[in-house]
Amino acid sequence: MIRHIISWRLKAVEPEPRAKAAAEIAEALEGLIPVIPEIISLAVSRDLWVQEHNHDVVLIADFASHEDLEAYQVHPAHIKAAGVVGARVSARACVDFEL
Repeated sequence: MIRHIISWRLKAVEPEPRAKAAAEIAEALEGLIPVIPEIISLAVSRDLWVQEHNHDVVLIADFASHEDLEAYQVHPAHIKAAGVVGARVSARACVDFEL
């Protein structure tokens, strides 16, 4: 099994726009669950503490294989969701590993 973790820093700095951006990211990514069959599990969450060096939003998703992760990444619905994310973030970090 492959675990795919991505974290982002939001562009927005004020609380209300930050909350809105995080909610829009979560909605776009969680909407992929019923659309992309390769997803075993997927969760999106916000950082609790909002510290200067922390990222603001995290995605944790599981896939049966590297091939399933690749299928997810090129799926048209994922590409559309990535556009929603990209418009709202200023930095990204990612790690994929085997469970």
